[in-house]
Amino acid sequence: MTWPQPITLQGTIATLVPLAQSHHDDLVDSVRNGELWKLWYTMIPTPEKMTDEIERRLQLQAQGSMLTWAIIDNSRGKAVGMTTYMNIDATNKRVEIGSTWYRQSVQRTGINTECKFLLLQHAFEKLDCIAVEFRTNFFNHQSRRGIERLGAKLDGILRNHMTMPNGTLRDTCVYSILAGEWPAVKAHLDWQMKKPRD
Repeated sequence: MTWPQPITLQGTIATLVPLAQSHHDDLVDSVRNGELWKLWYTMIPTPEKMTDEIERRLQLQAQGSMLTWAIIDNSRGKAVGMTTYMNIDATNKRVEIGSTWYRQSVQRTGINTECKFLLLQHAFEKLDCIAVEFRTNFFNHQSRRGIERLGAKLDGILRNHMTMPNGTLRDTCVYSILAGEWPAVKAHLDWQMKKPRD
């Protein structure tokens, strides 16, 4: 049996459900909202490549290296993005939360914070992870700020870590939250989710 197993994570404003091809149309509509694939420093599928992207993630899930969810906006009952446990290390109980994107209209709402809370809570409290990692492009300042707001700490920068679809070389910022840090991070995220939004 692969670790971790697919599971639905229920939140107040968002729910994470195991990714399936049935989410295709919602995800195509979501990626068109803001033409997200045009951000050169990300790797977000075009509408035409969504079927292939879902299949790619499901194949990696079958191999035990990835577990992907569709992010459901509870108010509209539709998928508004995807998020993933990736680079799964079952032996050492480590996962990376990544390959996450949201339709533009729900960015900077409470959905991302709640989804990260659900993923971190599951990782630390159910899967007994020793660490959860986050990685992002050095130039993706919005993503870096979001990761830092969670309470993750910068481990370092992997220079020329990978080649992007446009041929540029990506410097990857690596962040992590350790198991011993989770109680404070949890309290911080709980406060963020309850405080009035700006």
